Amino acid sequence: MGTRVDTTEFSWDEAKRQAVSAVRGIDFLDLAKALLDGRPLLTMPRRRGEEDRFVSVGLVGGRFYALVWTQRETAIRLITARRARDEEERQYRDLHG
Repeated sequence: MGTRVDTTEFSWDEAKRQAVSAVRGIDFLDLAKALLDGRPLLTMPRRRGEEDRFVSVGLVGGRFYALVWTQRETAIRLITARRARDEEERQYRDLHG
């Protein structure tokens, strides 16, 4: 699947999106739109095999969330989303207050 928001193109696995939504109650496309709107983020690289991935942590609706993504050609490939871990929230607060 894919969509464009403003000038950013997103792609994702629709079955994975539905599974994350059902299990965690998080739609990672909605979360991506919120987190990638220019608000302060903590973004950390994470290597997965041969792929460079990133975890972006931000505050949405009073809660901290983490979005896992990678760059594929011209699109941001959304991999998964979850509530941020305590350590990720602490690092975010240390960086942004």
